[in-house]
Order: sequence, then C-alpha cells, then structure tokens
Amino acid sequence: MKIKLNTFLIFIYILIGALAFLSFRASLPVWISFFINFSVISLVFYYHLKIEKKYSPFLTCFIVFFYLFLIIAPIVQISSFKLNLSLFVTRYPYIESEVIYANFIILIFLLAFIIFYFILTKNIIPKRSKRLFFITKPLFILNIFIITILIIGIYYNSVILDITSSIYEKSARNISVAAGLIKTKVIFMIPFGGIIHAYRYLKENHKNNYNKYIVILILLLLLAALVFLKNPLNEKRNLLGPVYITLIFLFYPKLLNRNSTFFLFMFISLVVLFPALSTLTHIDASLSQIISNPEELIKSYNRFGGISSAFQTLHYDAYANIMATVDYTTKNGFSLGYQLLSALLFFVPRSLWSSKPTSTGELIGDYLMNDYGLNFNNLSNCIISEAYIDFGLFGIILFAFILAYSFKFFLSWLKSNDFAKQITAFYFAVHLIFLLRGDLTNGFAYFIGVFLGIYFIPKLLERIIYFILKKAK
Repeated sequence: MKIKLNTFLIFIYILIGALAFLSFRASLPVWISFFINFSVISLVFYYHLKIEKKYSPFLTCFIVFFYLFLIIAPIVQISSFKLNLSLFVTRYPYIESEVIYANFIILIFLLAFIIFYFILTKNIIPKRSKRLFFITKPLFILNIFIITILIIGIYYNSVILDITSSIYEKSARNISVAAGLIKTKVIFMIPFGGIIHAYRYLKENHKNNYNKYIVILILLLLLAALVFLKNPLNEKRNLLGPVYITLIFLFYPKLLNRNSTFFLFMFISLVVLFPALSTLTHIDASLSQIISNPEELIKSYNRFGGISSAFQTLHYDAYANIMATVDYTTKNGFSLGYQLLSALLFFVPRSLWSSKPTSTGELIGDYLMNDYGLNFNNLSNCIISEAYIDFGLFGIILFAFILAYSFKFFLSWLKSNDFAKQITAFYFAVHLIFLLRGDLTNGFAYFIGVFLGIYFIPKLLERIIYFILKKAK
C-alpha cells in the first residue's frame, strides 16, 4: 500500500519527538512543560499537512523553527548536561524554574499566533498588479544586465578579496555596517531581480525568437554573476539559504510547492545542509590555505559543521537566549520599545544617532559576557526574546499578531498575478528561519535590503523604461 508523504512525515515527526522525550533527563515539571509545547506545535503540524488547503510555506518554516530550535534542541542540550556542569552553550546556567517560565512564554506566543493566524488567513485576497506593456520586458532585462556588469566591474576586486580571505581577515576590515548592508544585501541582489524577470519572460507566450535567445543568454550570465557575488566563500548562511532555495522554487516549483515537500526540504536543510555549510562560511583559513592544506576543511567541519553535534552548538542557541533575556529584564527592566527602534530604524547611521540601541543579540551577548563569563557577544536572539525584552507578556502577544499579519500579507503576494511578488514572498518564507531565530535588527534589515534589490529596484527601473517609451510615442 502506497504511503502518502504527509503521513510519512507525521510519523517521522512523532518518532523523533518520542525518542527525544524518552531520553530526556529532566525533572517531571520541566518534562511536562516541554511536552505541552510539543503537543501544541504537533497539532499545528497535523493541521498544516492534513487539513490546511492552502500552500503556506510561511507556516511550514514557523513549525520547523519551533520544533527544532525550541523543542528538540533544548531537550538534547539539557539531556547532555553533566552533574557538575549544567551550562548552555552561551554559559547561561540551567535553572528549572527559569526553564519552565521560558516554556510558558513560548506557549503564550504559540497560542496567540495560532489564533491570529486562523483569523487573519481565513480568506486571502490575492494582490493584483497592473501589467505594463510586454514590449518593455526585453529592454528592461537588458538594462538589468548592464547594471549587473557595472556592479561586477566596480566590486570585482572586493569580491575576489572576500573569496580568497579567511573569515577573520574579512571581519578585520574597517567597513561600516550600513555600507556592507547596501553592498551585499541590496546591490549584489539586483542580478537576482533580473533572473526573476528574465525567467518569467521566457515562460510567457511570445513570438519573437530573437528576443527569446537574447534573454536566455542574459539569464545564464545573470546566474553566473549571482553565483560569483553570492557563494559560501563570501556570504553567510542567512542569505545563501534563502537565495538558492528560492532559485530552486523559481526553476523547479513542483519540488517545493506543497506543504509536505517543502517541510521535508526545510527540515533536512536545517538538520543537515545548514550546519554542514558552516564548514565554508565559518572557516578561518584563506582560499590559498584551503587549496594547499585541505585538512583545514575537516578541521572547520569538526568545529562548525558536525551534524551529529549541531543541536549542542550556537546554531541552536535560541532557547538559552530566551532565558538570558528574561534574566536581563528581571535585573534591568523592560526596554518599552527602545530595543525595537534598533530594528525599525536600522538604516540610521550610529554616527548620526550616538544613543542608537545595539541589537538585542549584542545586548544579551554583552550581558552574558559581563555576568556569566561568555567570551563573545555575537549572538542571535529569537523573536520571542525580542517581544519580551520590549513589553513583557504584552509584547509576546503583540509580536505574535504582527507575525501572523505578515503571513497574511505575503500569502496574498504568493497568490498574486505578479511573478516578482510571488518569488519575493517565497524568499520571505525561507528567510523566516533567520528572522525568527534573530536577532530582529539583522533579520529585518537583511530582508528589507534584499527586498530592495530583488523587487523594488527592478520594479522602479521597469516603470521608468515603460514611461520613457510611452512618452516617446
């Protein structure tokens, strides 16, 4: 008898959860607190695969994140503690009462989000866009290609230097955060916008074979340019994952356009692919050193990419940072929206705003360094922590509503007649893993940057060309 994929996934999901709980070494109250959250997210998972009729990659990534980062990972971490050393990877101590409270906060967020999601996404109205004259498309795609050539010409030496340098040499360069964001997240993503429009043009019905062959050539060159600008040797996983997964969706949507297949793909990516990718994105050797001494790859894999130990690394520090954030607010109070400004006003340079708040990940990192002996402050901080540090339990409910509303908004884009909106919405779905893991400042800023590069700037250029041609007539 043929077993459906969604039934198989539910079985694997429950099996992994059962094995985790059967081997979970914790007191009964802690065990129960995790099991309650596991039960809630499991019901959402069952609804998503068996009952929900619409394709919602956003809910898929939400489930994957909560299941792996806030259920499985902390269970594995707590079970690995020694009797004389009960510290998370961030050096925050394991305290049963704080674990139970953290699970309570997570439960409130889950329940609030589920209610808002069901209400807001009950009826999705697709976003309809007015289509410009089709004749402008080849000229517009050609202009995107010319801009891409200029980008590579201007930044060629910089990209080569990034590819050939080690991670520490890159971090030692004196480049402002704003300049780096504009370059890597906006300008370097413009070729992706051209790929979207070129591929859509080729999928349309048209009779001009000359234009078709030109666009095919441009599409191939744009793909080569994107790989040159965005590869594991010069870019971090938080952008590489969404870029290349979105490319798969663009060229072969059947692989990812069902809730079950997309869940399987994202689950495998987070458990296997992303940790392994850290071998290259976090390697502290230059390209020449890697070529001359390939053992550097093995050393980097053992430090950052080991799949078996991934749940006990900083890849999965979200849960520990929730507890550290609660501890921070207990001693220092809530920020009452001040931390939120760091995300919403990310584009304001610190040179113009000297009192601009640091990102929450850095803030909690500094706190852990000062009070608990952590030796670095470059931490993530998940959306629940961000909500709590600003407004406490009210913030938890508020952020759950905002997240559910963003799902509604991008679901309407995913169903739009505008192909660029569809692909941008899917990119947001994959980016959600990074956005949910945090911190919010980087997650929000990186998406806005990519949004400008792949959607806004190409759309603006398209309209400019359209109106110029219209005026010329």
